Amino acid sequence: MMQSPPFIRPGSLIRIVSPAGAISSPGVLESMVSRLREEGYEVETGSHSLGCHFQYSGTDEERLVDLQEALDDRKTAVILSSRGGYGTIRIVEQLDLSSFRRYPKWVVGYSDITVLHNLLQVTGYQSVHGMMCRIGFKENVFPSESLESLLQVLRGEKPGYRWPSLPQNRAGNTAAPLTGGNLAILYSLTGTPYDIDTRGKILFIEDIGEYLYQLDRMMISLRLAGKFDHLAALLVGDFSQLKDNDNPFGKDYREIILDAVKGYNFPVVFGFPAGHEMRNLALLLGGNYQLRAKGGECSLKLLGNR
Repeated sequence: MMQSPPFIRPGSLIRIVSPAGAISSPGVLESMVSRLREEGYEVETGSHSLGCHFQYSGTDEERLVDLQEALDDRKTAVILSSRGGYGTIRIVEQLDLSSFRRYPKWVVGYSDITVLHNLLQVTGYQSVHGMMCRIGFKENVFPSESLESLLQVLRGEKPGYRWPSLPQNRAGNTAAPLTGGNLAILYSLTGTPYDIDTRGKILFIEDIGEYLYQLDRMMISLRLAGKFDHLAALLVGDFSQLKDNDNPFGKDYREIILDAVKGYNFPVVFGFPAGHEMRNLALLLGGNYQLRAKGGECSLKLLGNR
């Protein structure tokens, strides 16, 4: 069992940092700060949360300092990443988790933040795949469902989700710990010290902006690495803004995924609303879930946080 940081309560401190890409508009971070304060939490931001160094929020050293300060601070209850992009892998091996082990806190994010999720999982700690600041503000509509699901998990509640079944699903019913995140990041960390163990688990994947042939390569590589050999289930989230060549690949992303796992009999469930879209429901990585896919409906229920 992975360790769970303390659940948050009114007045808990949430610290927003930018360990990867730069936020192009300060308004998205300011809106998140205001909303979290309205919910009754203290909020602080890292010194370089709104910085810019080429495509990053700061130099490697600046981003490392912000993230390390958040990890070390005994008062911080949640480290919320402002956005993904690219850059977390450049600083992950320099992070010192000795203070974090004494004062564990929740790390929240998705996309490039999968690097931190993997780091914590191999260290033995749970974290939360959930909304950040950059995606979530479109036409002045705040995704309250995404934020509420995140706060529910951080408060120690057990949200349950339901969504329509898709014809491509492989039906099933399983209860197991959940792991995963951004497919490209999981693929890139295979064989590194931050490679996760998928045996006996529900593997969640999502991605954005990939060419279909690259998606095929990643899925086959995970299969060759044995990531599907003892999997309890495969849960597929949003695959957004996928690209194809002038010479078409010939399969859509669902067909690519099913082809990669055709030699296995675990459930494969598409359509879970998490990833690079406005509706991004929170997932407790390391939490135990019941996943059901039968008939016209799918469901995912958090059974236990600890």
